[in-house]
Amino acid sequence: MVAGMTSPLPTRVAVLGSTGSVGEQALDVVRSMPDRFRITSLAAGLNTARLRDQIAEFHPATANARPGREVDALRTAFPDVAWPSLDEIAVRDDVDVLLVATSGLAGLAPTIAALRAGKKVAIANKETLVVGGHAVRAALAEGAPRGAELRPVDSEHSAIWQCLWGEAPESIDRLTLTASGGAFRDHDTSALDAVTPAEALAHPTWKMGPKITIDSATLFNKGLEAIEARWLFDIPLDRVDILLHRESVVHSMVTFRDGSVKAQLGEPDMRLPIQVAIAYPDRAPARPAPPLDLALRGSLHFGAISVERYPALGVALEAGRRDDTSAAAVAGADEAAVAHFLAGRCTFTDIPRLLARALEAHAPDATPDLDALLAAETWGRRFVDEIIATGSLVMNGSSS
Repeated sequence: MVAGMTSPLPTRVAVLGSTGSVGEQALDVVRSMPDRFRITSLAAGLNTARLRDQIAEFHPATANARPGREVDALRTAFPDVAWPSLDEIAVRDDVDVLLVATSGLAGLAPTIAALRAGKKVAIANKETLVVGGHAVRAALAEGAPRGAELRPVDSEHSAIWQCLWGEAPESIDRLTLTASGGAFRDHDTSALDAVTPAEALAHPTWKMGPKITIDSATLFNKGLEAIEARWLFDIPLDRVDILLHRESVVHSMVTFRDGSVKAQLGEPDMRLPIQVAIAYPDRAPARPAPPLDLALRGSLHFGAISVERYPALGVALEAGRRDDTSAAAVAGADEAAVAHFLAGRCTFTDIPRLLARALEAHAPDATPDLDALLAAETWGRRFVDEIIATGSLVMNGSSS
């Protein structure tokens, strides 16, 4: 199924979120194989200075950024570049693979549009599947006869995907996601009320954006990844396990019905799963990450996850098990809670408390369409914002 190079033509890639961490690493992959990949579109948010450099280097046909004077200046500087919407970029004929590396929900509508149009979508955005999973799966089914594919980029889901190449779906028993444990995996839990945003942003193994780094510290991200796995691999959430693995070398594992276990290993470097996603079904010849030397590593460590240390994980999993709009609402609540923590308006341990309150207060829709999912996400953000604005969550972490 996965062999050598199959196409003499370069794969044309559109990168949504090109100035973020994953977007920048995707461009590193493209730089390493200019004959194998070609950038046809770049989309950023507010970092127009970096987007200017990227346009000058890669010469895309189209680009996109948040409207403003800086974008007007880019239009003038690059008169040959068109500036369509993200949805229009997603379905263009010159896009073979759409890499969705945006933050928040900016990538949801383009993902759905691309899948409906029969495109290959490499997804590196958790919210797209956690909030819009029902709608994304429907779009994938609609576009599948025209070649639509959903390819995971997160290292954990890429690992599972690679372990499943050539395997029958009915042979799968369980999926196991690994978790580094984040910045506070060895911290005294009684002292977590006092940790600072700077401390929470010091991830032990990965270099990521601030939102996902905080989510790694609370382990909320692992709950989101379990929900993503449910949508990506069409497997019930109760068959997705989470295992503490400090070194982040074993990226995930699959247990099959005969008891066999497959794992995908590699140094913690996002460029490899990015390359796997945009090059599939080929194994591209470049090596974007340092080679794994197990003899040098010496040993790898695994352990159970402490729910007491990571209460946000339990909230996320409970929301996902309900299979309605609860996960969307809690995802929205987390967006707001993390923003308030980074701004100093709540403590680190307030984050899971805010999520639990949002889950308790949410009135779910059991058969949601896209509008209902988006409304639930918005409700979650506003619910947390209101708690913070009214002071109804005491800053020392106790709820009123």
